[in-house]
Amino acid sequence: MSRRALVGGAAAAAGSLLFATLPEGAAGQGASTSPPAQTPSDIPVDPTKVLGAPTSSTSGRSPFVVTGRTPTGAVSGSSLTPLHQFTGNITPTDLQFERHHAGVPTIDPVKYQLLVHGLVEREMVFTLDDLMSLPSVTRLHFLECSGNGRAGYKGIKPDLSPQNIDGLLCNAEWTGVSLSTILAEVGVRAGAEWALAEGGDAALLSRSVPVSKLRDDAMLVYAQNGEPLRPPAGYPVRLFLPGWEGNTNVKWLRRLEFNREPNMSKDETSKYTDPLPGNKARMFSFELDAKSTITYPTFPNRLVRQGWVQLSGLAWSGRGRITAVDVSTDGGTSWTEAQLQGTPGVKAAIRFTHMWKWDGAPATLMSRAVDETGYVQPTFAAFREGRGPGTDYHYNHIRAWKVAADGVVTYGGEA
Repeated sequence: MSRRALVGGAAAAAGSLLFATLPEGAAGQGASTSPPAQTPSDIPVDPTKVLGAPTSSTSGRSPFVVTGRTPTGAVSGSSLTPLHQFTGNITPTDLQFERHHAGVPTIDPVKYQLLVHGLVEREMVFTLDDLMSLPSVTRLHFLECSGNGRAGYKGIKPDLSPQNIDGLLCNAEWTGVSLSTILAEVGVRAGAEWALAEGGDAALLSRSVPVSKLRDDAMLVYAQNGEPLRPPAGYPVRLFLPGWEGNTNVKWLRRLEFNREPNMSKDETSKYTDPLPGNKARMFSFELDAKSTITYPTFPNRLVRQGWVQLSGLAWSGRGRITAVDVSTDGGTSWTEAQLQGTPGVKAAIRFTHMWKWDGAPATLMSRAVDETGYVQPTFAAFREGRGPGTDYHYNHIRAWKVAADGVVTYGGEA
């Protein structure tokens, strides 16, 4: 009998006794713990006695649900997804993180063009209508900025939330055209090993991508979660490279130029090159390693009474499927396999849960992911030893959350 089956059986056997003693706040872990900014003045005493609101063009959240990305107003910078307020696997489209280098461009879809040129048999220009007329594919994948986790490594503070640490992450359904279809249309010449992808924003951000990745699982995406891309996500078309660092997934894509060698642009030399110990650096470190993070209970939560608590979080890997997630409540001394909520997808985030009975003693909560290659998420110490204190990307070390005797939960850094 597997560890997973044993854990599942124990949870099921406990039945209603578990949930009858859940600490306050555990059942609502996906919602904000803060009161609404302004309580509506028209709340009826008995909603069954008054006529409800009419239909509307778009649905809004309940006035009692307070959520949002943070910070806002950055033209060159990022805003973070509130991971600690979610309960499922899919990131709401309007809460997907943003990372911009020169703001969000406004692009008329009628005038949109994608130039494909360089070492190809037929240089071509594709309109949005051209791309949407080709066979489409829809896939579930995560998207993560390579700088995700920097605050949890270089700026360790107890009052960091999952949003502050790992908010440069989303998991969504992407629809578009396989790049292999475009490559067949233009006819890539022998010797073309790289393609320069250039965005249509004011920064003209560009990255070099191996042609082998374009032939594999790359996409030209024009829709997310069943609707057209939103402008901050790259409307009308973006490059999507499943499992690779976010910066390579060039938004507002306007040009693909096929070459023999990488372009060595500023966005892959002065930036997105990772310093290592010994005066070395990693370049073109595209794939994102297996990683997990607990999203509840975490800062700013507080457990107000002893009893059963459902630990919950997300795990993902740029090298394939997550096969297991282990959790520890004693700072890594012992580990128990968590339950995966659904069937893990390829290069997609999966939610994990574990029932933990808190006895009121201080505890340190951790999670570690394992992917189908056998890779195991490293400890903070092992990560620092291999990558050094100056590393600036791909922070996939184990995160630690400390539960104090009074129930206050804070970020523990390296525990």
